[in-house]
Amino acid sequence: MKKIEAIIKPFRLEDVKDRLHDAGIIGMTVSEVKGFGRQKGHTEIYRGSEYTVDFLPKLKLELVVADDQVPVAVQAIIAAAKTGKIGDGKIFISSVEEAIRIRTEERGEQAV
Repeated sequence: MKKIEAIIKPFRLEDVKDRLHDAGIIGMTVSEVKGFGRQKGHTEIYRGSEYTVDFLPKLKLELVVADDQVPVAVQAIIAAAKTGKIGDGKIFISSVEEAIRIRTEERGEQAV
């Protein structure tokens, strides 16, 4: 099993969710996060004062999928989240040693 973490622009969430559903991927966790990379934030004017917004709002998606579903899930995320502009986000993939469903105590891929 693999854990896929994707950092995306907030307005792309519905498209990503729909693409993942169409690809047969069900279940994910979504968190509101803030951060910056090459985008480095931007400046805004509030009540006549200029200030820098260093951390931009993003969404972090977390999915745990079977090894054979990783390419499909990654391609679905890329297709839905990509705008071609700076700040589209990142995808990180890591191994998951074990998964346990608390209610039934199922383990491994059956728990996902």
